[in-house]
Amino acid sequence: MPSERPTSRDVARLAGVSRTTVSLVLNNVPDVHISPETRQRVLEAAQQLGYYPDASARRLVRGKTHTIALVWHRGPDRLYRDAFLPGLLQGLTGAARQYGYHVLFRPIEADEPDDAYVELARGRHTDGLILSGPRSDDDALIHLYQDQFPLVLHGQLPETDIPSVDVDNVQGAGAAVEHLLRLGHRRIGMITNAPLAYTASQQRLEGYRRALEGWGLPYDDTLVRYGNFDEESGLRAMESLLALDPPPTAVFVASDMVAIGALRALREHNLRVPEGIALVGFDNIAAARFITPALTTVHVPAFGLGWAAAELLIRLIEGDRPAETQVRLETELIVRESCGAKHSV
Repeated sequence: MPSERPTSRDVARLAGVSRTTVSLVLNNVPDVHISPETRQRVLEAAQQLGYYPDASARRLVRGKTHTIALVWHRGPDRLYRDAFLPGLLQGLTGAARQYGYHVLFRPIEADEPDDAYVELARGRHTDGLILSGPRSDDDALIHLYQDQFPLVLHGQLPETDIPSVDVDNVQGAGAAVEHLLRLGHRRIGMITNAPLAYTASQQRLEGYRRALEGWGLPYDDTLVRYGNFDEESGLRAMESLLALDPPPTAVFVASDMVAIGALRALREHNLRVPEGIALVGFDNIAAARFITPALTTVHVPAFGLGWAAAELLIRLIEGDRPAETQVRLETELIVRESCGAKHSV
């Protein structure tokens, strides 16, 4: 009798990595930071076992719609300006296609309740949901999970065990602020990416706080302002920081879109970047390298996050409870002109 066909779980075990890492390597998913050593270990394990991804062998479950939904908590006015979304969608649809699934995109409109997405689950219009930007006050999400409807968060709810795919926001924000500290700044402001109801905003603020305290500097909430996903909120927040006496010498902005608005405020105040004030963003959207000055920022692998979220959700739909349900991909600080350093320090 022929031996049982090896699985990605076997490759992961032999290589000493997660199944998510195996998938990212063997499917050659772009824009994901995996060390050459880890990548080689996965490839050698797959070769040793004779494993290869086979889309035609994917199992489809009867009685399903073969559709997964991405729920996006943004109004339509922000949706079409969001520079992070295309990469996330490309990764998500790419992985779903391998499993024979379609993707339904469901933005929450401004005049809808935050839990409007529940109808997709209750009406069985989709087999599972990926919810981007979870809020800590979303009780409907908890109830849906308790009802065992397949869910994956793009983001985190730390006090729950809901499966999630994200980056380490605390570490990424800390790396950005520590970079400014190493450049000599001690009065560093922060503009969040979103209101604090969003857990990513809380975590990036925590990374800012920890970095300061790690250098023996007290956390000062008068140096913190709150963004709301878009450029206008960044402009208003930066104007407020500039009104301080003295203003900060550097600002960490926890979203590149918000940072673009902050740059506009600095130009209107005739402040040169980085000579007058240094700036670091978060996300590494495509525009970050083309604006003037080019934005130092924390790279977030949007494509990889979408891929990992879709794959995790489909495994849950098909009854395969992965050992790893809290997937974290790596960030990377990209040093450009806006911080005042030509190279990493």
